Amino acid sequence: MRLKVFLPTEILVDEEVTKVIARAENGAFCLLPRHIDFVTALVPGILMFVNGEGEENFMAVDEGTLVKCGREVLVSTRNAVLGPVLGGLEQTIYKQFRTLDDREKAVQSAVAKLEANLVRRFMELK
Repeated sequence: MRLKVFLPTEILVDEEVTKVIARAENGAFCLLPRHIDFVTALVPGILMFVNGEGEENFMAVDEGTLVKCGREVLVSTRNAVLGPVLGGLEQTIYKQFRTLDDREKAVQSAVAKLEANLVRRFMELK
């Protein structure tokens, strides 16, 4: 199978694999080359894949979409981090994804304040 992992700014992974294990809302699943085609929404977690040499690789993924079509497995996500060791990946995920969540909350708060201010000023014009 060919695994491709797409981020907004780059293609993080593009290689031949023999197995992919990921998590969706209803639990973990394993894809092998003859698996049926399907589409699923991924939840934040660990995606594991075995490359052509039999080496296990781990990747932390944020929410995203996985499409299995023929011999291709396509993953699209906003954030992903490759890590050779599962234990070290957990700390990286926590730091990187937590920082992004905090930034998103700050931006959402600022946008809400701007919207409220805009509505208040329109009301003052009447």
